[in-house]
Amino acid sequence: MPAFSLEPEQTTWCAELRTLAAERLKPLAEKGEPGRVNRPLVAALGDLGLLARLFDAGALELCLLRESLARTCTEAETALALQGLGGHPVAAFGTPAQRDRWLPEVAAGRAVAAFALSEPGAGSDAAALALDAVPDGRGGWHLHGEKRWISNAPEADFATVFARTTPGAGARGITAFLVPADRPGLGGEPLDMLAPHALGTLTFDGVPVGPEDLLGEPDQGFRVAMNTLNLFRPSVGAFAVGMAQAALDAALAHTAARPAFGGVLADLQAVSHRIADMATRTEAARLLVYAAATAYDTGDPDVPRRSAMAKLLATETAQYVVDAAVQLHGAAALQRGHLLEHLYREVRAPRIYEGATEVQRTIIAKELYASRRRDHGDGAPGAAPRHATAPRTEEVPSA
Repeated sequence: MPAFSLEPEQTTWCAELRTLAAERLKPLAEKGEPGRVNRPLVAALGDLGLLARLFDAGALELCLLRESLARTCTEAETALALQGLGGHPVAAFGTPAQRDRWLPEVAAGRAVAAFALSEPGAGSDAAALALDAVPDGRGGWHLHGEKRWISNAPEADFATVFARTTPGAGARGITAFLVPADRPGLGGEPLDMLAPHALGTLTFDGVPVGPEDLLGEPDQGFRVAMNTLNLFRPSVGAFAVGMAQAALDAALAHTAARPAFGGVLADLQAVSHRIADMATRTEAARLLVYAAATAYDTGDPDVPRRSAMAKLLATETAQYVVDAAVQLHGAAALQRGHLLEHLYREVRAPRIYEGATEVQRTIIAKELYASRRRDHGDGAPGAAPRHATAPRTEEVPSA
């Protein structure tokens, strides 16, 4: 069966999710405080069994879940995705004790998770990551430095934290730790962002961590990061597709009914052709996201390229579609509280987090040239040169 073909039960489930989001989750989202973790919303996601699916779902199911929620309630989608992003490293690399302690709490919505990778001087350039893990002489470390633009910070109950354990080793000298929020020396503050998500800083003033806090092996933290991001990048595209579809639905309804020049807006070719472009781009992005997710689920070795393509096209498409929908609505769409005003703020960030658009292009080009070298050999005529300064895939995660 083609990667983009969904079974009837899958489309039925997606419709059920949209209804659930409208009736159960959106009212809770609207009561939340902007810029803060909405714990009642997270708890509701747990009560409905949606968070538990994060840890046994395949990539395609994750994409369908995120797209469906995003079409109706972006806050619920984001709360769910952040639980997955922060909890997945524990599920995939945690010790039995770590998994037993935290995964039931995350799945139930009682514990809030964070994924702490980005720093003031290290986003896309992971080799510049500087949070310092200083050996304590007893087999553990003390963490010194700052993480910034971390979702759910500083309110998360624990964070997957990436720190430098081997100076000068670039991406290969990073270790992942599970750091509970009550560790001494751990602080932080919220950040005021364009879209009022729970986003903030984490500060580390000698935060103690030991071997029992390791996620994976020492100096192998970027394996943890890339394993997580390869799964979640296609689903970021699904989030974007959900927003694009919501904007397209709104634009269709508006232009079909809005009186203009003796008819309705849809009668104008300039408008109907714009709608056609919006729909075509949204569908193309959706198919690429589904194909990338299916590649992940089937163990395709081409996952990095496919995931990067899916995130690139879907997030750029969503930006275009939301902007076009605003244009078709006119000034009304810019009024606070309008769906498109909300989407206009929400749609900008996905082009940056979990690998900016430029990072995705770097990954895609790298993978294409690497494939050509494998097929033709390094010395093949026209083969791309190996630039010493070109970032490797594992060096450009950005979150």
